[in-house]
Amino acid sequence: MAGTRTVRSALLAALLLSGTAAMAQTASVELKGGSEVPANDSGASGSGSISVAPDKSVSGRITTTGIEGRVAHIHTGAAGANGPVIVPLAKDGDNAWTVPAGAKLSDEQYAAYVAGTLYVNVHSATHPGGEIRGQLQPK
Repeated sequence: MAGTRTVRSALLAALLLSGTAAMAQTASVELKGGSEVPANDSGASGSGSISVAPDKSVSGRITTTGIEGRVAHIHTGAAGANGPVIVPLAKDGDNAWTVPAGAKLSDEQYAAYVAGTLYVNVHSATHPGGEIRGQLQPK
C-alpha cells in the first residue's frame, strides 16, 4: 500500500513538472531612457510583456508614452551593453509594438532570454540608437 502511494505521488509530481515545463515563459518589461546605452534623460516610457513558448516561438506587445517611435526591436545584450537585433517589432497603432507572427528564438537566443540578457528598445528621431530600453526578465 505504501509503495503504491509513493508511485502515485511520483507520477503526479512528474505530470505537474512536465506541465510546468510546457508552459510559455513570460517576461514583463519596463522601458525608460536611463536604461539605454548610453543613458538619456527622455521622459518617455514603455511597458509590456514578451512570452516565449516551449517551441521558442515569441509573442508579446509593448506600449509606449511620450515618444514617437520609429522602430522597435528585441536585442541580445546584458544590462549596460548593446547587442544585435534578433526580432524586429511591428508598429501597432500610435503607441504600441507587437512581435510579428512566426518570430522564433534560436537555442542560443533562448538561453540568453532565460539568463535575462535580452532587451527591448524603441528608437526615435531624437535618439536614433534607442530612446527607451528595458531588459526582459522571465518569471
